[in-house]
Amino acid sequence: MKMTINLGPGVTVLILSWIITLYTLWQMVEMHEMVPGKRFDRYHELGQHAFGEKLGLWIVVPQQLIVEVGSNIVYMVTGGKSLKKFHDLVCPDCKNIKLTYFIMIFGSCHFVLSQLPNFNSISGVSLAAAVMSLSYSTIAWVASSAKGKQTGVSYSYKDTATSGTIFNFFNALGDVAFAYAGHSVVLEIQATIPSTRENPSKKPMWKGVVVAYIVVAICYFPVALAGYWIFGNSVEDNILVTLEKPRWIVATANLMVVVHVIGSYQIFAMPVFDMIETVLVKKFRLPPGLTLRLIARTAYVALTMSIAICIPFFGGLLGFFGGFAFAPTTYFLPCIIWLAIKKPRRFSLSWLINWSCIILGALLTVLAPIGGLRSIIKSASTYEFFS
Repeated sequence: MKMTINLGPGVTVLILSWIITLYTLWQMVEMHEMVPGKRFDRYHELGQHAFGEKLGLWIVVPQQLIVEVGSNIVYMVTGGKSLKKFHDLVCPDCKNIKLTYFIMIFGSCHFVLSQLPNFNSISGVSLAAAVMSLSYSTIAWVASSAKGKQTGVSYSYKDTATSGTIFNFFNALGDVAFAYAGHSVVLEIQATIPSTRENPSKKPMWKGVVVAYIVVAICYFPVALAGYWIFGNSVEDNILVTLEKPRWIVATANLMVVVHVIGSYQIFAMPVFDMIETVLVKKFRLPPGLTLRLIARTAYVALTMSIAICIPFFGGLLGFFGGFAFAPTTYFLPCIIWLAIKKPRRFSLSWLINWSCIILGALLTVLAPIGGLRSIIKSASTYEFFS
C-alpha cells in the first residue's frame, strides 16, 4: 500500500475508511432480507427496491460493473508484476522478460478457472486467496521491520511542487478506498448462505464480515505503517517490489500475491459473468449452456488482460478506480439506499451518520479519480507499450 501522505493524516484516513466501510457493509448485510420472505441476492435488486425498477438498475449496475471490471484489470496488473518480481528474484541472471508476457501468463489461468459455474464452485480458490493475503502481508511488514529504518530515509512529500503533493494526496485516498471492495459482491456471497426465520443469513454473514475486517486491519495497517516508517516516501506502490532481501522470502511472498489475486479475480468476475450471460440469453435469445459460457467468459478474460497490458500502472489504477467506482458503491450508495428504505427521522443519529458518510464518499468520488488520472498520465508519458 502506498503512503504518500504524512503519517498522522494517513493513519486517520485508514481508520476512518475502515470504520465507514464496516458500517456500510453492515447495512448491506441487514438489507439483504429486510423484506419478509424475499432475499435481495444482487446489488441491483436492492437498488431497484429502493429507487424503482428502471432507475435502480441504472444507478447500481453501471457502478457495480466499473468496480468489478476495474478490479479485474488491477488484479491482472498485480498478478503480472508479482510474477515478474518472483522470476527476477529466483533467477537474477536470466534474460529480462517483458511485463506483458507475465500478464499474459497470469491471464492464461483465468481462461480455465472462469469456466467454473458459480460462487460455490470457487470456494476453494477463495479460501486460498484469503490465506495468501494474510500470509504475504505478514511477510511484507515483518521483512520490512527486520530491515530497520533505512539510511537517509525521507518523510517529506514525494513531489516538491504543491500541486503535485495535492494530486498525490488525492491518489492516495483512492488507494485506500480500493482496499475495501467487498460491497459489490457481498449480497451475492450472502445469497449462498442458507436462511430460515429462526436463523437468518445475516447472523453468520455478519460474523464473517467482522472476521474479514479484522483480517483486513491485520493485513493492511502494519504494511502501511511499517512500509512508510522504514522506506519513507521511496516506498513503491507494492511494498514487495521495494523489498529485495531475504530473497527467498520475498519471492515466496510475491508468489502468494499471485495466488491471492487469482482468487480475487474470480470473485469479482463471477457477477460480471452472470450479467453478461443473462443479457445474451434474455436480450439476444442465445441458448444457455457450455458453449455460451466458454465464448462469453473467454472474451471477458481476454478483454481485461488486453487492457492490463496496455495500462499496467498499478498506483494510478488504484487511485482512479478507488475513487471513481469504489467510493460510490462502498462509501455512500448503501447509505442512500438505507435512507430511502428505512427513512430515519431527520437529524436523528442514524440520519446524521448516513449523511456524513454520503458527503465524505461524494468528496472521495470527485477528488480521488483526479489524482489517479494524473498519475496514469504521468506514468504513460514515459511508458513504452508492450514493454
